[in-house]
Amino acid sequence: MLTRKQHELLMFIHERIKETGVSPSFDEMKEALDLASKSGIHRLITALEERGFLRRLAHRARALEVVRMPDQATTSAPPGGRKSFQPRVIEGAAPAAPFAANDVRELSVLGRIAAGTPIEAIQHERERMPVPESLLGSGDHFVLEVQGDSMIEAGIFDGDYVIIKRTDNANNGDIVVALVMQEEATLKRLRRKGGAIALEPANRAYETRIYGPDQVEVQGKLVGLIRRYQ
Repeated sequence: MLTRKQHELLMFIHERIKETGVSPSFDEMKEALDLASKSGIHRLITALEERGFLRRLAHRARALEVVRMPDQATTSAPPGGRKSFQPRVIEGAAPAAPFAANDVRELSVLGRIAAGTPIEAIQHERERMPVPESLLGSGDHFVLEVQGDSMIEAGIFDGDYVIIKRTDNANNGDIVVALVMQEEATLKRLRRKGGAIALEPANRAYETRIYGPDQVEVQGKLVGLIRRYQ
């Protein structure tokens, strides 16, 4: 059985090879898993090798081969060849099930975020939500309630709560909270195309919107998701 970080790294390597034909660099893996150093990546790769999930190819730079996938992994390609996002979902009843105090961090719920047509910008804290530490890393985080269906092919549905790491930097393909023209906030996949920024939905019923570089401000990127059932 893989640890959470081992599983995340294996899925990241698999999706990157499927998308680009080459394995990611150690810097890209370190950034994707939010680790402080490359030594952590070396340890994870060694563990995946020992368990028969990865193979290093000799005499080739950045050469990793995915030998097999975990039984529970979803490996089908998303529509249009887009890189998929497999959200780390905590499911529970409403109100959320209690967690041990030392295993959670209380985060601010700052309102709703549109996964569809952009809505008004993020508001002030309306409540606080206990979030398992296993979904968080270093840095400042907050929670938003999803409204709309434009990210359903990434496993993000209306009424879900997304956990956002506060940052103004994001890589191509990251799902981000984007503030558009200082007025409207939306949850979309970020793509940079030349001097333009594309905010890409994960629902074929919606169109990708293109903006100038001064029209979009990244406010955070998606790191996890909480789903409640009534």
